[in-house]
Amino acid sequence: MKIFLAGASGVIGQRLIPRLIQAGHTVGGMTRSPSKTEVLERLGAEPILCDVFDREELFQAVHHFAPDVILSELTDLPDDATQISELTDLNARIRTEGTRNLVEASRRSGSPKILAQSVAWQLPDGPDALAVADLERSVLDQGGVVLRYGQFYGPGTYNEQQQPEEPRIHIDCAADRTVDALSEPTGIVVITD
Repeated sequence: MKIFLAGASGVIGQRLIPRLIQAGHTVGGMTRSPSKTEVLERLGAEPILCDVFDREELFQAVHHFAPDVILSELTDLPDDATQISELTDLNARIRTEGTRNLVEASRRSGSPKILAQSVAWQLPDGPDALAVADLERSVLDQGGVVLRYGQFYGPGTYNEQQQPEEPRIHIDCAADRTVDALSEPTGIVVITD
């Protein structure tokens, strides 16, 4: 399949690309950072420089790549985990507006299947919890698959040296199970240890 991977330069995106290619898929790796296109190319993806918040640019990028599947691993998280709570609005925006834009791009390009990253734990009431609910509703209304991941641990994650509280999932296991989830029917898939 041709897979349009949004968030390709993130922690899980970079682990997914080689696995998707090894499984025989062609990957278009979307990033909004020009500095990350070289990494995506080295991993074997076709780099797609695009900002998910630029609707027209996104629609053109998806149309041009003509994917069978859109896989969203989009997040907007700081490098320093201690800053997550103060920057929560950025991640909430990418989950709501970014996901809606991907869903619309999916519709406009002939409704390929869409899968999107969510979380497997209960968030406290607030913008982040509302954004996750909106993301899941948008994806499921489009006939897509919600991937509810546990907290990542392992190389490149916030939890490199120790396991976080449950629900959790090793980053490499999460990537393997995401490749398997490409064939899942509409619904919610929980990806935890």
